[in-house]
Order: sequence, then C-alpha cells, then structure tokens
Amino acid sequence: MPARPEAAPIFHRLHEGPDVLVLANVWDAFSAKLAADAGAKAIATSSAAVAWAHGYGDGHHLPTAKLIATIEEIARVVSIPITADVEGGYSDDPAQAGENIAAFIGAGAVGINLEDGTLAPDVLCRKIEAARKAGERTGVQLFINARTDVYLKQLATGEAALAETIRRGNLYREAGASGFFVPGPTDAGLLGTVVREAALPLNVMARKGAPALAELKQIGVRRLSAATAIGRAAYSAAQKAAAAFLQSGDGDALAEAAGPSVDYNKLFP
Repeated sequence: MPARPEAAPIFHRLHEGPDVLVLANVWDAFSAKLAADAGAKAIATSSAAVAWAHGYGDGHHLPTAKLIATIEEIARVVSIPITADVEGGYSDDPAQAGENIAAFIGAGAVGINLEDGTLAPDVLCRKIEAARKAGERTGVQLFINARTDVYLKQLATGEAALAETIRRGNLYREAGASGFFVPGPTDAGLLGTVVREAALPLNVMARKGAPALAELKQIGVRRLSAATAIGRAAYSAAQKAAAAFLQSGDGDALAEAAGPSVDYNKLFP
C-alpha cells in the first residue's frame, strides 16, 4: 500500500478540536476494521499489542518488517487515517530511525508516536527532525506525536516531573513535533498546566481515575488513547474462554462466551 498523503491533513485537523480525538488502539487488520466500523475517525496501533500479536515483547523487539506488514494490512481494509506507534523508531540512531519511519509512511501511516523512553531528550529531538525529513521525502505531512515517559517510567517525581515534562514538550515542539503525548498522569489540574505550557496538542492515556471525556475537552486535551487496554481486554476474554473450555469442554458455555454468531467475512469483501 503506497503512502497516503491525502489522509495526512485530515489527521492533523482531527487534533484541532472542538472534540477530543478518541483512539481505540488496534494491533492488526481485523481489530482495525472493527474499530473503523464502530465509528473511529482514525486508526492508531498499539506497539505492545502489535508486538504481542507477533510473539514479541514490547520495547524495540518487534522486527520492523512485521510492523510494516501490519500497517500495510490495516491500510488495505480501512480508508481513514492511520497513525502507528513506532516506539523509539526501532533504533537509538536518529538516522536509522528516520529510515524506518520512511518505510512506515510508505506502508500507509500518516502519523507516528515517537517516544523518548529513558534516553536523553536531545536524542528524541534528533529523531523528530529525522522523522520530519522522512515525511518531506515521501510527500506526507507526517503528524509526529512526541511521547515523553517522564511519568510512565518515573524519571522524576512531584514538581520536578511536571517541570521536566514541560521542558521536554517545548524541546520537542522546537524540533518539529506536531503533538505531545504524556502517558501516566490523571490529575486534571496537572494536565491543564501541560496544555498551557507545552503549547502542543496534548494526548493522554485512558486510565482508571482519569478525567471524563467532557472534562478532558474542557481543559484543552486534544487526544485520548486506549493504549494497550483494548488489546488486553480482547486477550483476557480469549484466555478465559480457552481456559474454561479446556477444563469443561462445555459447548453451551463456549457459545455464550462467543456471543451471537457474526459473519465477519462481510467485513472483508
């Protein structure tokens, strides 16, 4: 599937409001098609769920060819914009990360999540610059969602964590980021401060105790991601159904767990 330059400006506009862009992160063509048919305005992958689906752990273990194939398969069955979680670009070298990102764009992605992890923020700045150049080379106005792991990986605590998050947000904006992803915090006041001080469309992660969608909209959050939650929900249901059936062999209970019969072939004409 070739790059989709026409989908890129659409994806950018989805971050301009007035509503929060809600993303039900997926891991393959089937889950992407289900999300699209449920009303998704864009498709986002979960790096962890994609890795698990291919038998790899999250954290730069997935071969880039697997992610390229996944993006291509999703692009074949949906027509809405696709943004791919590419971890840290699958390389600590910004130049190589840029080459990888060019391949993801070529597969059909018009947006990426690019994270700093435990590396110094200047490394992500160089990766953002490389990603921007990759988009320019391929003719795609790439949406670069710069993710900071200050809270998720507890790189700092308290006021220091907030200050460092804002500092990184400003650095990433100057490097060419389109959006800022701060997974972890659920405090509305803190998130509102990041919205004001980082001056980029803010993406937060859906978590227990997080503000409701209406409140996120009120404080200026522009994007809400399910992250791994939908994948974990699907895998949890599959594990429970398999365990129960292996123990009992009860076809009635299995049919109840499966729910009404659905002709999924109709999703793929």
